Amino acid sequence: MTDVVDADELLRRIRRARDCAAEQERAWWERAGSLAATDPDGAREASARARAYEAVLRVLEEIVDPGRAPAVESGVKQVT
Repeated sequence: MTDVVDADELLRRIRRARDCAAEQERAWWERAGSLAATDPDGAREASARARAYEAVLRVLEEIVDPGRAPAVESGVKQVT
């Protein structure tokens, strides 16, 4: 990582990372759902990984679009 990049390239890289994190989050949630009935431990691990990607995704979204309200999750209401 010794390349010097301009702001536009940095933003492109962050957006690619954000898209990758979103895809990984979806994939791990799907895996958790498919394992729930047959492998509870595997489902728990997959859920933990999905939550980790969710946290990364939120940070990257805040970098790309600061101050935007986070997406509302089903069944979860943000209380202020």
